[in-house]
Amino acid sequence: MDQDVDDRAAGSVAAAARALRAGVERSRALEQALARAGPRLEEIQAALPALEAAVRPIRAPMAELAAAGPHIDRAVGPAAAVLKVFDAVHGLEPPLLLPAGARDLPGYLAVVGRLEEALGFLSGNCGLAAQWLADIVEYLGDHDLADPRFLAEVGVALDGLKNPSGYLDGGLLAAALDMLEAEFRRLLAEHSTPLSMQQQQHGTTSASPAPPRVPASAVRKLSLILDRLLANGRQESSIAMYIDARGSVVSASSHNLGLDYLRNPADDAQALGPGVELWGRQLEFVVRHLLESERQLCGKVFGQHKGDASACFAEVAARASVLDFLRFGRAASDAKKDPIKLMRLLEVFDSLNKLRLDFNRLFGGNACADIQCQTRDLVKLLVDGAVEIFEELIVQVELQRQMPPPPDGGVPRLVTFIVEYCNRLLSEKYRPVLAQVLTIHRSWRKEVFTDKMLAAAVLKIVKALEANFDVWSRAYGNKTLSYIFMMNTRWHFFKHVKATKLAELLGDLWIRDHEQFKDYYMTMFMRASWGALSPLLNREGLILFSKGRATAKDLVKQRLKTFNARFSEMFHEQSSWIIPDKDLRRETCDHVMQAIVPPYRSYMQNYGPLVEQDVSASKYVKYTVDGLEKMLGALFIPRPRRSGSFQIGHSNGKMSSAMTGMYRSASSVK
Repeated sequence: MDQDVDDRAAGSVAAAARALRAGVERSRALEQALARAGPRLEEIQAALPALEAAVRPIRAPMAELAAAGPHIDRAVGPAAAVLKVFDAVHGLEPPLLLPAGARDLPGYLAVVGRLEEALGFLSGNCGLAAQWLADIVEYLGDHDLADPRFLAEVGVALDGLKNPSGYLDGGLLAAALDMLEAEFRRLLAEHSTPLSMQQQQHGTTSASPAPPRVPASAVRKLSLILDRLLANGRQESSIAMYIDARGSVVSASSHNLGLDYLRNPADDAQALGPGVELWGRQLEFVVRHLLESERQLCGKVFGQHKGDASACFAEVAARASVLDFLRFGRAASDAKKDPIKLMRLLEVFDSLNKLRLDFNRLFGGNACADIQCQTRDLVKLLVDGAVEIFEELIVQVELQRQMPPPPDGGVPRLVTFIVEYCNRLLSEKYRPVLAQVLTIHRSWRKEVFTDKMLAAAVLKIVKALEANFDVWSRAYGNKTLSYIFMMNTRWHFFKHVKATKLAELLGDLWIRDHEQFKDYYMTMFMRASWGALSPLLNREGLILFSKGRATAKDLVKQRLKTFNARFSEMFHEQSSWIIPDKDLRRETCDHVMQAIVPPYRSYMQNYGPLVEQDVSASKYVKYTVDGLEKMLGALFIPRPRRSGSFQIGHSNGKMSSAMTGMYRSASSVK
């Protein structure tokens, strides 16, 4: 029994020894494991704060977190949609940053449109999604479901998303718009060739519409680009580019016209004539072709942006020197007062009136107020000035009666001028314009004017001029010279009025009377001068028989002496007289020679031998028949005279020196 006890004790000791050894081994293994786990524990300890922050929101009880789930889902859904759009925006970056040569404009604009839509979505939803997330943060805080520090940090981040201070696309749209501006500028530059009047004259008529100068495809591209630029706040830079490009075209086109004369106009109406004609043609070109095509282009490029189009066109039109054209027209109205000035005023008015509808269409907006104002002022100056000169004409004609007639019996310059002047006023070029001007002027005074009133006014001028003839004729001390004067003047009137518009006013009876006046005054002239000379060579008492030969010889000498003296006196006197009209001069000289040469030839053939043998024959036979013919054939030939100028003076009776010379003889050879 004792042995059994010992055996059991020994077994227990042995078991304890084995257990002890095993424990020691496990301790050593654990010690080695702990030694190896030390660095890892240090890493875990370092990561614990972040891990703690990450797990803070889920420290709440599961029941409360489950209740917050639906609220969180409603906020996360929109936020996820916003994130998807952000991803889509970044996906548009490659096609939008393609080099210019690799881009297809319609496709590029479509991509820009998608970018704008995405940014519009982000702009409208990013803040909203952030606000919903902020509401969840607030909910978590109110229900103590998350660590306050964590919620504060999230709140700060969401505040930045509610009102983003930077570009949502990282500047991608701005880069795309810069590329579109560059393309807009390139297209404008590519089609910026100036327009010339020669192109217009050879290509169109003045009544035809202005041809397109920029291809429709380019206009379409410009319009599409401009729509995008204006839609994205690039209005100022886009309009500036357009004005600079098209303004340069208009400016170059105007410069090629050579408009220096607009800035230095003559102050004399006669000298202004060529300038006014050129002015009218160039103004029509600028308005109907250059600016009309620019207006059409501007309207097509700007499309529905009509306000921008009007302002833009006004700036472009300012480069076309329209105001310089209007200032030149004003210079015509400010020119020295002269009847010719009436023609210039009517020409300027006519040019403006033909373009009236064009002016209203092109410059009707507020942006062109300066052009409108200056045009109205110019039209008023033209109308008032033209009416004043026209109404002054009859006064000036009447004032000329107190002036002496031409000393050579020629046609007064006033007569030449008024006949030509009235015919010009009644021509198709001026009569309708003058009638319109007078109508407008009367309408301003609430009065009526008709074309018959214009005809009556012209007739009064002519009648006043005719009344001057008799006054001037009586002013001659020499009755014979007064006949020459009346013959010249009446014939000039007849010849230059016949078959004209003025003749239609005066009537057939007036024309016939003036044609007969020529014959009447020529008869009176011959009777008072050369017709009385041939009777001096009479044959009374000339007996050629032997006993009466000496007496006849003395009579022939005496009669030749008297004839020579009277002929010399008359020829000398009339050598300073003129007949300007070539046909009338030839007819008059023929009458004079017919009255003198045949009787002289016959007389000398019959009685010349009585004195030709005498030693003193040269005292009595001064002229040969051929010599008389040459002398008489050379009568009444005008000599060159300095032309006069009809200046409107003042109706107070004081005449300018220039006007005093106006009525003098119009003695150029005709």
